Amino acid sequence: MNQKYFFKDSKWIGASERKTDSFAIIRGYFNAENAKKVSLNILGLGFFKCYINGKCINPDTFLPLSSDYEQSCDPKDEILSGHRIYVPQFDITSFVKNGKNSIAIHYGGGWYTHYCRIFGLPKAIYSIEVEDVNGVKSYGSDENCKISNGFIENYRFTTHEHHNYLEAKNYFDTDFDDSSWQNAVCTEELDTEYCTTDCPTDTLIEELPVKVIGNGDEGVIYDCGLNTVGYPVIEINGEKGSVVTVRFCEHLAADKKLDKTHIHGQEFRIVCDGQKKTVQPEFTWFGFRYFEVIGNAEPKCVKVVHANVKSASTFECDNETINWIYNTFKHTMLCNMHTGHPSDCPHIERRGYTGDGQLTCNAALYTLDAKAFYEKWAQDIADCQDKLSGHIQYTAPYISSGGGPGGWGCAIVEVPYQIYRHYGDVKILEKYYDNMRRYIDYLEEHSEFGLVTSDKEGAWCLGDWCCPVILYPEKQKHFGGQFIIPAPMVNTYFMIKSLVTLRKIAEIIGKNEDLEEYEEKINYRKKAFKAAYFNPFGEAFLMNAQGANAFALDIGLGTKNTYNFLVEYYKLLGWYDTGIFGTDIVTRVLFEGGNADLAVDLLENDGPQGFEHWRKIGATSFLEYWDTERSRSYSHPMFGAPVACFFEYLLGIKQTESSAGYVDLVIAPQAVSRFEHMSGSIDTVNGTVGVSYKKDADTVCFSITIPKGTKAVFRYENNETVLSEGVNEIKI
Repeated sequence: MNQKYFFKDSKWIGASERKTDSFAIIRGYFNAENAKKVSLNILGLGFFKCYINGKCINPDTFLPLSSDYEQSCDPKDEILSGHRIYVPQFDITSFVKNGKNSIAIHYGGGWYTHYCRIFGLPKAIYSIEVEDVNGVKSYGSDENCKISNGFIENYRFTTHEHHNYLEAKNYFDTDFDDSSWQNAVCTEELDTEYCTTDCPTDTLIEELPVKVIGNGDEGVIYDCGLNTVGYPVIEINGEKGSVVTVRFCEHLAADKKLDKTHIHGQEFRIVCDGQKKTVQPEFTWFGFRYFEVIGNAEPKCVKVVHANVKSASTFECDNETINWIYNTFKHTMLCNMHTGHPSDCPHIERRGYTGDGQLTCNAALYTLDAKAFYEKWAQDIADCQDKLSGHIQYTAPYISSGGGPGGWGCAIVEVPYQIYRHYGDVKILEKYYDNMRRYIDYLEEHSEFGLVTSDKEGAWCLGDWCCPVILYPEKQKHFGGQFIIPAPMVNTYFMIKSLVTLRKIAEIIGKNEDLEEYEEKINYRKKAFKAAYFNPFGEAFLMNAQGANAFALDIGLGTKNTYNFLVEYYKLLGWYDTGIFGTDIVTRVLFEGGNADLAVDLLENDGPQGFEHWRKIGATSFLEYWDTERSRSYSHPMFGAPVACFFEYLLGIKQTESSAGYVDLVIAPQAVSRFEHMSGSIDTVNGTVGVSYKKDADTVCFSITIPKGTKAVFRYENNETVLSEGVNEIKI
């Protein structure tokens, strides 16, 4: 849709002298008498807060959703496929009074002016429709609006926000005198597509209490109880001109003060006006557990703010580590869901990495009601595809970053397919099919001898990511010493996997003419993969370095001995030696091969490279690296991808190959001997699927809930039972 659809005769406006870090306030007026309904469409770039008669209509939000905004700064030698912006719409009837009303917009910053990719100068636009008995009257932003600088004087979206209240007034109040302000000036329209906001937006989720835990280098250190995302609410009471500084950190140093290597520049700073008042950041959030307050101020609480995505699952068993993994993944995932895209971390980069995002997509869709969130992000991925070459960027929306040609770009295939599998809507496959094909062609052009060996010239070309530095040679010497899994192997794996998925998609949407082509490409790539990495004497791929056998087995390569090598390797090693992709693949391949006990052993191992190690050190979210000393971030969800296995294998809730939207299930719980009890559920489009069991003497009592419209079969050991709709009680 174009601008007129949302904003009619309104104009984009800003200041006559503008800076990318300016935080202007725009004021306008409109009349309403006995209004039946008053509607507002509004945009302030990059983020905005809107006040009607002095009351904020969108507190604790970061609007609009992140997107590619407009065609102003595409990557070098590339033309991105789409540019769009999401328009927030509000019913403001309850904020409006009879007579003259004011609207004030505080705007600026966000991704729109981020230094890595500055789209343009801050600007705003709004349109108000007042409906009464006589019809509808429209009011819009134009050069009659007044504008002035606000109280934010220094800002970078990913690090800090500084307020100065020395000259601050009640800018947002209805009766504020803005006669001395300048008139706004009209600015350039956006070259973009305007879209309705149909994705969960950021909002206040909860308020956490804080407690004093000691003195820092300059102030008092507080703890909000867990690693989270948002900001503290601070009551300041300093003398006029005095400064209050708040610094944020995920980790304490050995002296119980903020670990300076984990602050990452995160700072909220306030210049006081001598009056007691309560303040909070307006246009950024922080990732932290601990914070130090320097100056005459006291925190009242911590506001947790992220996308308003609800839980869609439950899981509980008698193993503390497994429970911790499930709960911590959900928490870490939510901390990384902001402005309509899943991020790598909520503080340092905050970018929608296609590698991290496609890896965790399946687990996120099992655990969270995230359909609309990922549908929006799938569009971001398609928008960031180069029209010329078919290249998919490493982040969506695009910000210059690093990644690889397989594990990152194949998100264009994996994310829409996972959405289809969970919700059964075939339209998303049809929508992005051509994008998928173009990316496969791109990988073809960046291959040598059947292996994906390069990406865009001058860019990164990663394989697996965050692999351990130390591979414990005393446990690996039996298998030939230390290895590093090569990037072409990983990227070719992803190409083959995506080709297999694309073949399925072609069958689903009736593109049968493409099936033979995919089959030929799959076979050719498999032969190249095997020729490059398979040792026929040991029947292993790269001696199973960092799960290499699992990569091969997952795409249908290897032999029975290849799988047995994988099993013996991890029995001997005892913990993960894998990066973000390998961890998920190894876990899943072990479950699929019937070695659920070994998969659980790896999941709950208490060595230095495992989830239990993180739990024992008190982590409340997932780290960036297995090795704690390497982790810049304590809030990276990517190692949580194996949580999908909790539902597919531990609970045994798995769709048949032809099923989508949970219409045809096989319930086959694994590793039952390891647990005394387990229960869990998934909210599907048909209703809730639930599985629980509890041991009693020599009996296992299963309770399985099947929603209406779903076929299901229960399989356990030598038992098979057709399940009925409703609750099924089975004793084995």
